[in-house]
Amino acid sequence: MLAEADPLILDCRELKDYRAGHIENAMHVHEQLRDSLLKKGDKNRPMLIYCYYGHASEHLAEMFGDFGFKQVHSLAGGFAGWKEHYNLTR
Repeated sequence: MLAEADPLILDCRELKDYRAGHIENAMHVHEQLRDSLLKKGDKNRPMLIYCYYGHASEHLAEMFGDFGFKQVHSLAGGFAGWKEHYNLTR
């Protein structure tokens, strides 16, 4: 998905954790960004949302879906799972 769909990647972890490491091209989700995207975001652009382990991002993905976004995905396993899959260390 990352290579083919050019998704909007949103990191909903704490800012300090985002700064310590995040998926390339991910944006840190803060309240203003979230609200702006909900109001003016491209509802057809694929979106990938992640958190620490995949639980909080599920709720945020559901919210975007409720606002009419067509292709919203929560990263299963979150950032921790992504790091483990790619054998990355902090």
